[in-house]
Amino acid sequence: MDSSPFPEVESSNSENSSVNTGGATASSSAATPSSGSATLSRYENQKRRDWNTFGQYLKNHRPPLSLSRCSGAHVLEFLRYLDQFGKTKVHTPICPFYGHPNPPAPCPCPLRQAWGSLDALIGRLRAAYEENGGKPETNPFGARAVRLYLRDVRDLQSKARGISYEKKKRKRPPQQQPSAASPPPGEG
Repeated sequence: MDSSPFPEVESSNSENSSVNTGGATASSSAATPSSGSATLSRYENQKRRDWNTFGQYLKNHRPPLSLSRCSGAHVLEFLRYLDQFGKTKVHTPICPFYGHPNPPAPCPCPLRQAWGSLDALIGRLRAAYEENGGKPETNPFGARAVRLYLRDVRDLQSKARGISYEKKKRKRPPQQQPSAASPPPGEG
């Protein structure tokens, strides 16, 4: 299983919800096995680009890595590598703007990938891994270390920017509760 599991597809820089990788591209025009229809959704296109970017990362890794040897540690290495392309200012604890969502002046704090972008990226790569023949129990994108890293990034960025990341509550349709005023069916 050491043959490359990554179909080579022309890659392009992504849109708002994606991780900017500075233009790393694959070099062929072959289609992925999942692209049976002529038009893919924005999510499917982004997932394909992310998968190809990760494939390029594995190929360029020293020594080159096959997907079958990829672990959660390699995924963390990839996420740290992506930080260099980030656009989110993350204040350090010694910065005077630490904890301020809208700082009034520039500062030398580093730019990083935003937690939400990394979280979405891992979700897409986790799905792509399984769509490309990986078993859920060996999915490196679902490794405990990756989940803990994402949680740490979220907490760090939340404190640094003074913005809390609260889980969005799903809107549930209102439940019809039996009222005491109306008698049960068949009575009355």
